[in-house]
Amino acid sequence: MPAPPEYNPTADEKRNARVLLNRLKKRYPAMHTALDYEDAWQLLVATVLSAQTTDENVNRVAPEVFSRWKTPEALAGANPEDVEQVVFSTGFYRQKTKSIISLAADLTERYDGFVPDSLEELVTLRGVGRKTASVVLAEVWDKPAIAVDTHVKRVTNRLGLTRESDPVKIEFELRSLHPESLWSGISMRYIQFGRDVCDARKPHCWECPLADRCAYPVKTPPP
Repeated sequence: MPAPPEYNPTADEKRNARVLLNRLKKRYPAMHTALDYEDAWQLLVATVLSAQTTDENVNRVAPEVFSRWKTPEALAGANPEDVEQVVFSTGFYRQKTKSIISLAADLTERYDGFVPDSLEELVTLRGVGRKTASVVLAEVWDKPAIAVDTHVKRVTNRLGLTRESDPVKIEFELRSLHPESLWSGISMRYIQFGRDVCDARKPHCWECPLADRCAYPVKTPPP
């Protein structure tokens, strides 16, 4: 996918983004995915399963997936109905089953069962988009990558860091706002902040450490 048109933030916009990220780093000094995994293969599958469900739910389901199908080759040859039964509680279980079996087949056929460590290669796997690929790159190898999910989209829009709705455009704007050395630590902090404070329906504006720099017009009163 080609990059969106170049975005050239001002010095003030970059400074504001740096202040916001520094406050989140203070709140979350060490921030990693809440998904349990042992290697890149497990995180790749777990991230696909995490769409539209909680990490806790995936952490309950994934161990059975990996105990029954220990390798990409094993999962590639699995009976879809068996996989569907295991991942049923994560929702959208038919599509997720198709995705993880397909990506397992691609890994087996094209990469000898190993997960590639580049965004360009990861997104060629069936069922793997930029968000999933970026999570794996940042978490497993600490490579510069920014994953944009619904939390990142919501929080960055509310803060005025972006006005975009397309995840790829948001990703590239965040890249422009921050030096590459910081990219791998951005997503998980905004995701956790979206869960803890900047809730979709009832944001905790009264206790928000970013409130003085927030462009969101609706300030939720204390309970």
